[in-house]
Amino acid sequence: MAILATCGCGASFNVKDEYAGRLLQCPTCQQSFTVVAEPAMARVAQEDPAFDRDKFLLRQKVVAINQKYDISDENNQPILFVERPAHMLQNALALLAALIAFGVVMVGTIALAMVIWPDGPRGDAGFVMIFLIVGGLVIGALAALCVGIPLSPLRHVTFYRDLSKSEKLLDILQDKKFQPINATFTVRDRGGEVLCRLRKNILYNFFRKRWYCFAPDGALAYVAMEDSIVLSLLRRFLGPMFGLLRTNFIILPGGTEQVIGEFNRKFTLFDRYVLDLSADPSRTLDRRVALAMGVMLDTGERR
Repeated sequence: MAILATCGCGASFNVKDEYAGRLLQCPTCQQSFTVVAEPAMARVAQEDPAFDRDKFLLRQKVVAINQKYDISDENNQPILFVERPAHMLQNALALLAALIAFGVVMVGTIALAMVIWPDGPRGDAGFVMIFLIVGGLVIGALAALCVGIPLSPLRHVTFYRDLSKSEKLLDILQDKKFQPINATFTVRDRGGEVLCRLRKNILYNFFRKRWYCFAPDGALAYVAMEDSIVLSLLRRFLGPMFGLLRTNFIILPGGTEQVIGEFNRKFTLFDRYVLDLSADPSRTLDRRVALAMGVMLDTGERR
């Protein structure tokens, strides 16, 4: 069973009921507080057998249009099914519309140049024509973005009880279609309650992939990052090296160096990952949030 532990800073998380009355360090503010035995609003996260464990095995289905994952326990028994639809038809239509918009602008640019210089540019007019064409390319690209992005779909991730998809347990919602620097996602439980928000900085990720997990109140709760800055840089310049430099992540409470979880890619023919939270026996990290982070560390990084 689980109880809801609430720190004086406002952070709350589920812990085992055996911690009632004990001192516990808050992963958000790092202060110690006494756990009061009170019912957990999110108790289902620990009572549900699918989440009541410290190790999860994730296997991506390779031959599938949509991104799909089977999540199993340590004995390889299926416990969850995850899907992130690709929306191929809608994306294809959005791309087609963007290309048409770009083409219309370029045709208009060429037509304008022909009106101004029916016999072709002469002398310094050649530089003006080059400037006109470059301007057309820029405007065409902007037009393509303005048309294509609104037509493209948001790619949400859904956790189901099993392959039948009859019972939804968790959602990861992509917040915006166009996120050039900071990509953000909202994690919700089956009732629609926000569990956390995930964010990554695409520019910073070039040096070391890092995802931030924020509590519903906006406080930084956890950070998932590549296991080594040195290995991270080697992966950027040398690639995975046939699996020898495969990307692994560690999970830490915000503002600390304490590793409470690992997300490791196993060296197999097909993608297989292990989310290991054995270093977090008090279950300060909600297992639903941990699984959401694990899936995004793969599908959100296009590994």
